[in-house]
Amino acid sequence: MWGATVFDQMLCRIEFRKRRYDGQFTPPTLQGSIGFPDIFGVFNWGSVAVDPERQLMFVNPTWLPYLTKLIPRDEAEALGVVPFGTKSSHGNPAGLHVNGYIYPQSGTPYGSMAGPFLSSWGFPCSRPPWGAVAAVDLRTQKVLWQRPFGTTRDVAPLGMPLPTGVFSLGGAVVTRGGVAFIGAAIDNYLRAYDVQTGKELWRGRLPAGGQATPMTYVSEHTGRQYVVIASGGHASMRTTPGDYVVAFALPN
Repeated sequence: MWGATVFDQMLCRIEFRKRRYDGQFTPPTLQGSIGFPDIFGVFNWGSVAVDPERQLMFVNPTWLPYLTKLIPRDEAEALGVVPFGTKSSHGNPAGLHVNGYIYPQSGTPYGSMAGPFLSSWGFPCSRPPWGAVAAVDLRTQKVLWQRPFGTTRDVAPLGMPLPTGVFSLGGAVVTRGGVAFIGAAIDNYLRAYDVQTGKELWRGRLPAGGQATPMTYVSEHTGRQYVVIASGGHASMRTTPGDYVVAFALPN
């Protein structure tokens, strides 16, 4: 258990002792079970990007513990849980710091509630980094490099940009020149990395969350190469909402 402060860490430890955790395949329980990894991470629908010339795979793993609790059917119905994914409006029976989602699980004796296992400050109770970018050598199947990905700038109190590595949802695109472009993180940036070294080459500010996979193309009119990303935010990630499509021109 980890905390941004000693007090935070203590509360995470107390909460951990109240829940069940038997390792990777802990089943849901009435007392609440911790899953790590769980429904968010290590990899999601953003998938991976492959550099066929260098035989490298660029990835952005995320590590976020989840707390899942079974709710007896009568209690779930008392909470008004009818449509799929209805949020609780009567407190938080799973004891989560953030409001989780209650799922009816029709046809079973229980509803269920699931949400991130967070401290009172809203940070995960697990030690950072919580997200990374990395490259895998496809010839040797070894991790070539790995580094924390993203900061807490747009989610932490007072906008503190802690370089902890953060959660990400979205994929990357790799150019023939060996540069990987990726948004995805919960801070509002599009970043460029050298796929061979992991060096961050550039970052561009986005007007909203970049939980999407970018694309790249060369303009027939200008001959310049562009990278484009949908910057719309993501409700579950609590990133800045918007309705933007943002294009960046690569240098000639």
